[in-house]
Amino acid sequence: MTHERRSARALLAAVLLCASAAAPACPICLGAGQDTKAEQLAHAQQAVLAVPTADPSRFRVVEVLRGERPSSGTVEGGYPRSGPATDASVSKGQSLLLVRSDPLPGWVVLGAVGTQHAAWLRKLAVGRHADEFGAQEWRTRIGLVVPYLEHRQPLVAEIAYGNLAAAPYAALRTAKPRLDARAVRAWLADPQLAGRQRLYLLLLGIAGDSQDAAAIGQRLEAAWQAHAATNLASMLAADLELRGAERMAWVEEKYLRDRARSGTEIEAALLALSVHGTANGAVPRERVIQSYRMFIKERPEIAGYVAPDLGAWQYWDAVPEYVALMKRTDVRQQFPSRLAILAYLQQSPSAEVREFALRTPALPGARP
Repeated sequence: MTHERRSARALLAAVLLCASAAAPACPICLGAGQDTKAEQLAHAQQAVLAVPTADPSRFRVVEVLRGERPSSGTVEGGYPRSGPATDASVSKGQSLLLVRSDPLPGWVVLGAVGTQHAAWLRKLAVGRHADEFGAQEWRTRIGLVVPYLEHRQPLVAEIAYGNLAAAPYAALRTAKPRLDARAVRAWLADPQLAGRQRLYLLLLGIAGDSQDAAAIGQRLEAAWQAHAATNLASMLAADLELRGAERMAWVEEKYLRDRARSGTEIEAALLALSVHGTANGAVPRERVIQSYRMFIKERPEIAGYVAPDLGAWQYWDAVPEYVALMKRTDVRQQFPSRLAILAYLQQSPSAEVREFALRTPALPGARP
């Protein structure tokens, strides 16, 4: 086996491993590798509410949320990043939320929270990562956190937001009966919540009405004119949720076919289609796949950008197109696109296609 072929095998294995380990979280809301306080609480092996003692490094446990109560009734914890935890940092009726997870031996202070929220926090501290939750567990979790969005206690609001932002888009859609569209509009209008606009735009798409569709449409037209990509994936996803499959032709014309669009804009448009195709709700997956097939034909140099979704959805009718594309010498494929195509072909049910993927060099021009 040549060095290039061994390298291709290694790269394909890496891509497939990443695909199999991918978290179900809606990719629009959270960046890769983010570990929010909601996630720290969810996968903690131990979680307690505690108050400071005279010893600045020790805390007296008042509620156990997960795990066993420490025999001494106290824990030794690290300080929050904002500074040391003192009596002055905990107002009357509040305590500090501390968590501990293997392999780290120490406790971490997440912040101050009212003791009346102990039962709520206990339901969220399940000792598992978000990517281990099933569909029913997500629906239950969303029902728990939606009423606490933008709660007056900052840590409660942050944990509620973090849980919702980590949810798959299909699970987010189940929040519709619990969402107050007026509240979502107010959050989007609040400049202090600018960092949460991606999620709240998605929620407005789920909870909004025809007037919201018109407002989002105006924002999209302005973004298209300005070649702006800020919150573009969220706006497109919300627009599609409100308008349905009939809006897909507009997205195709304005973004997938338009070669004046930047790579960032194309990525945002494909991300919006991806969450809808995965959810298979307001826009049927079949319609998203139709757009993907068009994209493969129109943009061969980056045609592989839709391949991970096609593989995840077990859609193999695009195999002949990708095989033909990999044989072409007149298309200068971007390397990430080429690698994604090879990973898709390697997952094909056809042994012949899988062997073709292994024989095809990952680097254009390399010898197999």
